[in-house]
Amino acid sequence: MAHVYFHIDLNAFFANAEILLDPSLKGKPLVVSGKTRRSVVSTASYEARKYGIHSAMPVSEAQKRCRELIIVEGHYEWYRELSSRFMDIIRSYTDIIEQASIDECYADMTEVIQKYERPLDLAWTIQRRVLQETGIPCSVGIGPNMFLAKMASDMKKPMGITVLRIREVKERLWPLPIGDMRGVGNKTVPVLEEMGIHTIGDLASWKDITSLSTVFGKNTEEIIRRANGYDDREIVTEYDAKSMGVSETLLEDVTDYEELRGLIRLLSRKLSKRLRSSHKAGYRVSVRICYYDFRNNDRSVRLDHPVFKADDLFLGAISLFDDNWDEGEAVRLLGISVSDLISDEKIVSQMSLFDEAQESREETADILAELNRMTGNKAFVRASALLDTQKK
Repeated sequence: MAHVYFHIDLNAFFANAEILLDPSLKGKPLVVSGKTRRSVVSTASYEARKYGIHSAMPVSEAQKRCRELIIVEGHYEWYRELSSRFMDIIRSYTDIIEQASIDECYADMTEVIQKYERPLDLAWTIQRRVLQETGIPCSVGIGPNMFLAKMASDMKKPMGITVLRIREVKERLWPLPIGDMRGVGNKTVPVLEEMGIHTIGDLASWKDITSLSTVFGKNTEEIIRRANGYDDREIVTEYDAKSMGVSETLLEDVTDYEELRGLIRLLSRKLSKRLRSSHKAGYRVSVRICYYDFRNNDRSVRLDHPVFKADDLFLGAISLFDDNWDEGEAVRLLGISVSDLISDEKIVSQMSLFDEAQESREETADILAELNRMTGNKAFVRASALLDTQKK
């Protein structure tokens, strides 16, 4: 039986979430962003997009394009609550789910869709429930693999339902600009266009693999396969994941080292709690740095012993960050993860009484960090440094 994958994407999520808090914003050009000179757009409402405003655009440029533009600083706890409601709805249909980000997920509906007389009724039902129970519109892409499902969900927004089959790739996928292809970043587009690759079809039929290898490296063959409509990936659910990680998307670009260092410490504590609750530890620590223009820098290191404690995770992560951050480059997202996992309750139970005594202080640091997310001040950095001093 062929697989049926759904990609479900909440439309203009942050902007629509803000409209739920303040209905007077409905129908107006709106962006979610910070308000400093270096801030960039996190999400733009569809009214703002009519002016050519998009994610990662400097706010100063967005204001030039639309004088009536409304800038709203985000409410992340509200976004997380809505995201949790969204995921609970999808889990009520299947537990084969991979959450791609706060506002999108993949779901294997191969078995579930058999229960519906008309297959698209399942997509319509999910779309209606998400809107009714969260207040956020969503688009649903349906395909025989994860890549085509994702590309399908991008084809019609908002509130679109799109099916993309392998036999339709040449007609519907290949004419699209190369910049529309999932996995091709903004920095890569001009390089490909310089080579003569302007559409997904151009990439799919490109013969000079060596030249493409200079652009995509070890992922070249996989990228070409996807351009031809093929994708062998399977959904990785939380319970069978080979790694465990946490990340934080920033509402505005951050260049301050101490603020980024403080965020890595917060993420280390959050990941440590997840590992402990799952009775897991891992040998490999990884860091993801996503810049304001959506370039990603992923680095990892394998340790000679499994780790799960916050301090050990932080030391591994900050070392990777220090070695690989392009100093001064604005960061949009930071994430850390642990892989090469082992399940050994004996290792996890070795947490000393001293470690347990730190938990209340770590909780305090977490609260201060969350306040920083909401208020934009850097008090938590100083407080975190004080807590570190107390530990010593």
